[in-house]
Amino acid sequence: MAIEPLPDGRWKVDVEPIKGKRFRKTFKTKGEAQRFEATCRAKVVDNPDWSPKPKDRRLLTELVSAWFDLHGHSLRDGERRRSKLDLVAKRLRNPQAAKLDPQTYAHDRRVRLGEGTSPKTLNNELGYLRAVYNELRGLGVIDYANPLALVKPLKIQERELSWLTNEQIGELLDEIRKGCDNPHVEIISLICLATGARWSEAEKLKPTGLRNAVITFSGTKSGKVRSVPISTELEAKIIKHWKQHGQANSAITSFRRALARTTIQLPKGQAAHSLRHTFASHFIQNGGNILTLQKILGHSSLVMTMRYAHLAPEHLMDAVRFGPARLL
Repeated sequence: MAIEPLPDGRWKVDVEPIKGKRFRKTFKTKGEAQRFEATCRAKVVDNPDWSPKPKDRRLLTELVSAWFDLHGHSLRDGERRRSKLDLVAKRLRNPQAAKLDPQTYAHDRRVRLGEGTSPKTLNNELGYLRAVYNELRGLGVIDYANPLALVKPLKIQERELSWLTNEQIGELLDEIRKGCDNPHVEIISLICLATGARWSEAEKLKPTGLRNAVITFSGTKSGKVRSVPISTELEAKIIKHWKQHGQANSAITSFRRALARTTIQLPKGQAAHSLRHTFASHFIQNGGNILTLQKILGHSSLVMTMRYAHLAPEHLMDAVRFGPARLL
């Protein structure tokens, strides 16, 4: 009983509003005892410290689902991210999200790295997981810190970007023209070489995206629309191709087969993207401005475009002008 009389006429209060918060006090009158009890119980409602929230026992997959419903669905790659996050959660045995152990995560990452998963893929997944916690905390869905906040991404050895010389461009186009079973491969390749477009952007180009010798790309990786001028000769060639063969369809496989039949050797994963690198590399080597190149390629950050800066003629000549060999 919370209030009980004592033999000496006083009243004893023994109240426990919440588990672990117990108060005992003696009063001269019953009214004082009742007011004290009421005050203790009222604090449970008024003071959050007196009424702590139940522990968040949601599993990692449940947090991923909440993230997708509240934010991920609006992202261009939201579905893909959710699938990857669900797979990561499954590998980690779907722990309680609030108790995700950074050491357990780091150990699993090391195992996957040993199995051949690329560091870039693992870093992307870490970024996706962090985003789930950060976004949900910002929305008030969770009230605890990101358990992976201090986990560092893996260091990645930067790969040299592959690009084709004029001779290799000629060899590739000759092989495409004489041995390709897909008629769209040549025109897509020419668009990439002329504009620095990604293969998917050139492949999805529609007639509404070509006006007055200017190609406008929409639905890009960055989500931004960008326009790049082309020669009138290429414009006429594209229009003629559309009249003869219609809109381009999936042609990347045929391109890779044609590339494999040439003497050109490219790093793994840089097949179609080498055309984009080729445009950028030739643009810089021929004296193009790095800021202009950023706009043409659609890079959101100049850091990405600066990967090509070392190919600039003045950059190369600096090695001669300022290097120690000038003293010899």
